[in-house]
Amino acid sequence: MEKPGYILLRTITWIIQLFPLRLNYLFADLLFILGYHVIRYRRSVVKENLVNSFPEKTQKERELIAKKFYKHFSDSFVETLYFDRISTREGKNCVKFLNPELLNEYLDQGRQILTFFGHYNNWEWFCNLPLYTTYRTYAVYKKLKNNNFERFYLNLRSRFGAIPLERAATFRQLVNDHQKGIPSMSAILFDQTPRANEIHHWVTFLNQDTPVVLGAEKIAQKLDTVVLFLFSRKTKRGHYETEFQLVTDHAGACSKFEIVDKCTCMLEQQIIENPEFWLWSHKRWKHKRERVVETV
Repeated sequence: MEKPGYILLRTITWIIQLFPLRLNYLFADLLFILGYHVIRYRRSVVKENLVNSFPEKTQKERELIAKKFYKHFSDSFVETLYFDRISTREGKNCVKFLNPELLNEYLDQGRQILTFFGHYNNWEWFCNLPLYTTYRTYAVYKKLKNNNFERFYLNLRSRFGAIPLERAATFRQLVNDHQKGIPSMSAILFDQTPRANEIHHWVTFLNQDTPVVLGAEKIAQKLDTVVLFLFSRKTKRGHYETEFQLVTDHAGACSKFEIVDKCTCMLEQQIIENPEFWLWSHKRWKHKRERVVETV
């Protein structure tokens, strides 16, 4: 039996799909007004993150970034709901992968690929990647507490053939594929916040001590995978471009922390160039280094 919460989500996406995306952006404009001016959704979190990340900027400059972020955040919310029922033609055009040949070149060789990317632009739309490759594509995810959202996002991410893969099961699945000689690409959001008892490495990211999740790097090194970074840009409303950038084609030869350090630097540069497209409402720095050192 379908749960009411899940039925509600699917009903909303059905209503949204009745109208072209350009008209749905009117709804996004309304969400921006409500979220930014009325509800003031996580305004204090966004403000603190921006102050700590860009101390050299003026208050006015940071306020402008925050305002642009909320506009983009509202767009992304509507786009994600729209993606649930988007057509194949629209799906392929919403995110254009500029160099899928780099991905397919390694897959043709029978290699396994881990692609790192951050909460930047509309990461949910990147699940249209199977439209650019015939090989197995995994969308690695962290299990949600809300079952309605969990089911909705699993359906969303598999819309064009991507296979949702729970983070805890990733290594086991990739080892199994490796033993069977099955090439695959795994997309991994790597700018998550680790639990305090899982913190073993810190980087300087956006002027702050930042703990990083190491699971993906460990998998890459144990299986000697190819590691790519997915660079993306928003060209206009409802349109994104992405480009694969090679981090290493032999992760097993990399030193400890080399991969996460490189990918973090690449993401940081992307954010600095266009900061409004990163997820500033995320509590990325809730762990403080001195406190963790004392308790772990």
